[in-house]
Amino acid sequence: MWQFDYPWVLLLLPLPWLAYRFLGAYREAHSALRVPFFAAMSRAIGQQPGGARGGSGRWQLLLNLLVWALLLAACARPVWVEQAIEHQQPMRDMMLAIDISQSMQTQDYTDANGNNTDRLTAVKGVVRDFIAQRKDDRIGLIVFGTGAYPQAPFTLDHASLGVLLNEVGIGMAGPNTALGDAIGLSIKLFEQAKEQEKVLILLTDGNDTGSAITPDHAAQLAGQRGIVVHTIGIGDPQASGDAKVDLAALQNISRITGGRFFRADDRQALHAVYATLDQITPHNVKTLSHQPKRDLFWLPLGAALLSLLLSHTLAALWGRVSQAPEPRVQSGR
Repeated sequence: MWQFDYPWVLLLLPLPWLAYRFLGAYREAHSALRVPFFAAMSRAIGQQPGGARGGSGRWQLLLNLLVWALLLAACARPVWVEQAIEHQQPMRDMMLAIDISQSMQTQDYTDANGNNTDRLTAVKGVVRDFIAQRKDDRIGLIVFGTGAYPQAPFTLDHASLGVLLNEVGIGMAGPNTALGDAIGLSIKLFEQAKEQEKVLILLTDGNDTGSAITPDHAAQLAGQRGIVVHTIGIGDPQASGDAKVDLAALQNISRITGGRFFRADDRQALHAVYATLDQITPHNVKTLSHQPKRDLFWLPLGAALLSLLLSHTLAALWGRVSQAPEPRVQSGR
């Protein structure tokens, strides 16, 4: 489909007629050249002043009007509008915070083949499946132990996110559990996010033992900034020390921020947790549309120049033909 970007330019089409109608005829104030023998010269060549054919003037008028219309059409910027290109932009930023403290090496989970495996390996497998289903969300990754560290920024490159997730190892961030620091770091990273909807999924198997900020205070700050925190407890609440998961603290965090608390005792329960998270945080994207345009102004402009070139070429050739001397006929003696 084609259109004019500046159709108002076409309102200038009647301008030549208005100039002809309301402006007076142009007259020279003085003759440019006086030739005393002009009348005799005119009789000698057999032409009288003002004797040019009217047809030539009409064709010149039509040519001028055509060129004027083509120039205005070029100035109106004709364009070819191509099919719309749609681009989907995510409306949610999601952060995954995974506990990699020493207690995550406990082998009380099973893998896909039913073999015993440590907690972190089971978590990685489930998280990878969850990331693969969230193609429209920007996802980031935080790992925490004694301290909290950003492993991956918010990104739509989920393949790279999976590579960074595979590189996470138990004890890389220290043996303890800094639960409050993990929430505090996520708040800092969310401040740089552009989207209004912000979700933190916090997974741990221990209790907070060395954070600079308490989990409750961090949760209150997150709630004030519109960050929804879903907590997942996978540890043993009957254990002692760092290995004892603080279910009450996790429930309180989710309650303060408007999130949900989940308990996952095994790999199947962990799968069910992430399936539920996928339902309560459905895919939400914003569709942007753009229609590319191709300029076509060169077509009427080229047609105007070509018309002028052809008319002047034909006029020059016609002038040469009309002025060619007639052959003289010599009479015989």
